[in-house]
Amino acid sequence: MESQKKHPRVFSFEFFPPKTDEGAENLKGTRERLERLNPAYFSVTFGAGGSTQDRTFETVIDIQRNSTADAAPHLSCIDASRDRLKQMILDYKEQGVKYIVALRGDRPSGSGSMGQGELSYANELVELIREVTGDHFYIEVGAYPEFHPEAPDALTDIENFVRKAKAGADSAITQFFYNADCYYRFVEDCEKRGVDIPIVPGIMPLMNFEQQARFAAACKADMPRWLAQRMEAWKDDPQSRMEYGIDVVTRLCEDLLDNGAPGIHFYALNKAPVVERIWHNLGLSEQTGGEVRKPDEVEVPAQP
Repeated sequence: MESQKKHPRVFSFEFFPPKTDEGAENLKGTRERLERLNPAYFSVTFGAGGSTQDRTFETVIDIQRNSTADAAPHLSCIDASRDRLKQMILDYKEQGVKYIVALRGDRPSGSGSMGQGELSYANELVELIREVTGDHFYIEVGAYPEFHPEAPDALTDIENFVRKAKAGADSAITQFFYNADCYYRFVEDCEKRGVDIPIVPGIMPLMNFEQQARFAAACKADMPRWLAQRMEAWKDDPQSRMEYGIDVVTRLCEDLLDNGAPGIHFYALNKAPVVERIWHNLGLSEQTGGEVRKPDEVEVPAQP
């Protein structure tokens, strides 16, 4: 973790593009609340298919034009031509976007071992962004402390990450996890291979446990048995369940920051209240210059 301690801390939030006008209005309210915390940027996920990708672009441009924080679009290469990717990169540059989260992306259903695009891996996408726009973009890539579900083994996955870093990535955001030791070990393994870019923990607050347990199962992230058992015990007491989840994630973030993590990237799930509680518990407004809110001023939904 020594190399991570030299990097300035960066805090950010991730959204997904809304599918409806109501969802867009709700996201606007969430964004306006969270931007008061003064994050470095809001990232926006990128799905397969034209309509989803269009919504990503629209959401990114709305943030870029109307927020005090920068926008960071996710860009996936697995199902896009090289020319299409170049055009998206140039479109974002023209709109004043400074960040890109460069990802391989999920393979389309039925595509076999590869997708339909000309690029197959995230390191190739990083190289393309540098080729097209030089150093204009700050490029984030993905990292998997519990290892990518398609990697044949742990060492291969680490080598894949090293390739992304050496292709020109500026920093990385991890898949979400609830076990800090997996993050520390991953960072140490990367340091041994000469990688010293910031590796920012991606943290998903516990808002809807059953949904998040399905997320974890789908991406092979570990959902600790002790956490699942406690959440099951409180399934009929949503207030206690939520408070416990806030405490668990707060302690996880405290551990990471105390041990040198270069910030936190919160998977906000387009909601503000629980994230605000954790942010306040960590005293992050003092580090970011964001708005300080007392606990009794933070809305806590009875059933997040």
